[in-house]
Amino acid sequence: MRAQKVFLTGASSGLGQALAREYAARGAILGLVGRREAALRELAASLPNPNAARVYAADVRDADAMAAAAQDFLDHFGCPDIVVANAGVSVGTVAGEREDLAAFRLVMDTNWFGVLTTFQPFLQPMRAAERGAGGWRGTLVGIASVAGVRGLPGAGAYSASKSAVIKLLESLRLEERANGIRVVTIAPGYIRTPMTAHNPYRMPFLMDADVFARKAVRAIAAGRRFAVVPWQMGVVAGILHVLPRWLYDALAARAPRKPRKPDPGSAPPPGASA
Repeated sequence: MRAQKVFLTGASSGLGQALAREYAARGAILGLVGRREAALRELAASLPNPNAARVYAADVRDADAMAAAAQDFLDHFGCPDIVVANAGVSVGTVAGEREDLAAFRLVMDTNWFGVLTTFQPFLQPMRAAERGAGGWRGTLVGIASVAGVRGLPGAGAYSASKSAVIKLLESLRLEERANGIRVVTIAPGYIRTPMTAHNPYRMPFLMDADVFARKAVRAIAAGRRFAVVPWQMGVVAGILHVLPRWLYDALAARAPRKPRKPDPGSAPPPGASA
């Protein structure tokens, strides 16, 4: 059986790094994208087969840089079997504060537009690829979040971006099914990463990143349309989804909030979602 080829963004830390290690342990050929080249090279050097990984220092907000990275991967390895759009940032935001506007744009451009820039260069090559097991030509994976199910106070940017990711992936799943391309949405709950390390509130069902990666990779391999990890947060998300607005408002209005970081330069690096 040939090695899987996986192209992955946000690989320099958090969920992306955990996913990279899990796929590497399974013998995959990897394309690792992140803004911090030194961290990517350190990760690649620590993998079981460093020669099976190429690193790309690129920001997912830069469509040209992402297209160049994708083309390099295609030139060296051919069409990937799996493309994982994982890069994401999370900062507390308040719509009434003008200085937060830059943070709103940063979060949306990274978390939502970054999914498009990750997938778009591979769509035509995947459509032209030979069909594999089950008749599929490839799999696109987007890392969303349980936070995208309902709007959270103080997290308007993050909740909106992840809700948009969920809807984008749903549209792509319908559009690309006839082309033999699967689309998988993974919605993490609270995962222990640099992104969640400074949350000043209790995080129910907090899961280690390596455990998340194993479960996510299994869900991707199974072609799950939508998977919440851990499953307990899936139950919570299902309840939140159907709560009447008046009841949700009463319960969530005083929920604890993530600290504001209106300066985009102070935002955490891409690589983990929560």
